[in-house]
Amino acid sequence: MANTNRTAAACIALLAASTLLIGCKVDSATHSAESIDKSAVPSGGNPAQPRIDVPVGHATIAGTVDFTGKPPAKILIDTSMDPACAMGSNSGPVYTEQYVVDDGHLANVFVYVKSGPPAAMQSGVIAQPVPLDQKGCQYIPHVIGVVQGGSVRFMNSDITMHNIHTMPTVVGNQPIDISQGPRGLPVTKQFMKPELMIPVRCNNHPWMNAFINVAPTPFFAVSDAQGHFTITGLPPGNYVLGAVHEKLGEKDLNLTVPPTGATKATFTFAAQ
Repeated sequence: MANTNRTAAACIALLAASTLLIGCKVDSATHSAESIDKSAVPSGGNPAQPRIDVPVGHATIAGTVDFTGKPPAKILIDTSMDPACAMGSNSGPVYTEQYVVDDGHLANVFVYVKSGPPAAMQSGVIAQPVPLDQKGCQYIPHVIGVVQGGSVRFMNSDITMHNIHTMPTVVGNQPIDISQGPRGLPVTKQFMKPELMIPVRCNNHPWMNAFINVAPTPFFAVSDAQGHFTITGLPPGNYVLGAVHEKLGEKDLNLTVPPTGATKATFTFAAQ
């Protein structure tokens, strides 16, 4: 009888210990998920949202970013330090992205309204965060823009661990240095001050880089693979456009936009 009691007591103790152990694991996973989700939630409890305007006019700026001279050749990057990089959804060869030129046109140039009519310099409507993904051990897109006060949604589509490390220089834009597990939960972060070409790096894969631009207005674009860009919904007036490239710096362009129709704009960058 004593042996039976001791056996029953041992079973109860083992069951209690197992319950505590399982409970700890569940709590740990829950806290981990909460720590990621709450990164996008301010003290008021509501997710931080970008601010953009509905169109305030009917005019459009349609332009091209040209490149003169011979661009530096793309360099093939050796990603063999992490075999998982070749197994992602963007598993082709990885090349440097500083100069993406097609038939004399330059991609990945951030074009934005620096000054213009008062109606064009305001914002206030809710929009979704801008996505920045990690695929095949590359940031995609390479260059993005977000309006002041807006958010970026960082994602990891790869089957390997990544690190998101931003390096802003303007006070008010907090640096980010967080790890993101394989196909882990997205992380949303807010950017409060205008700033151009904020570097984004991955500490685990040193060749990975991207750039976040925080614009003072919602009127901006990034030139595509053929160098084209379009900014819509503008009111008429005199404007100064800025165009910035990660290696070639920034250029300005003055132009007058009529009440309707498309105004052409051309920026030209030269090989250095």
